[in-house]
Amino acid sequence: MDKILIALDYGLSAQLIAEKGFELAQLMNARVTLLHVVADDSYYSTIDSEPFMGFYGYDFFNVDNNESLLESSMNFLNKIKYRLNKTDVDVIAEKGDFSTVILATAKKLHSDIIVLGSHSQNWLENAVMGSVTERVLKNAKTLLLIVPIKN
Repeated sequence: MDKILIALDYGLSAQLIAEKGFELAQLMNARVTLLHVVADDSYYSTIDSEPFMGFYGYDFFNVDNNESLLESSMNFLNKIKYRLNKTDVDVIAEKGDFSTVILATAKKLHSDIIVLGSHSQNWLENAVMGSVTERVLKNAKTLLLIVPIKN
């Protein structure tokens, strides 16, 4: 096993998930790719959290089009890469459905393991919306490391 894909969102837990995935990669001497999936603009307008890693939610992005979202995502991933203190980490920002892009990217890169976080959600949210982690879990053809995140 020599390739690990770490899928990150703009949550406060992104750095923790990246660190856990990178620890695994070091143990396996594996190559790391950080991935952020860009959704539609309305998703980012609902981010309501304290500033973290230089990102302040929708107002920070000043989004006019999806290109600026992709550029912001690349900046976000490069900040995490910098905090991991490694230059040999690849970063990818893609547009689309979260779970679909994560799975497609893992397949395209021939990733051996996908690392992602699982946010605590109540049963109603899961029943109505489902979760990205759950959809990846159901459809993954590769191993997963799911990092539990307490909200």
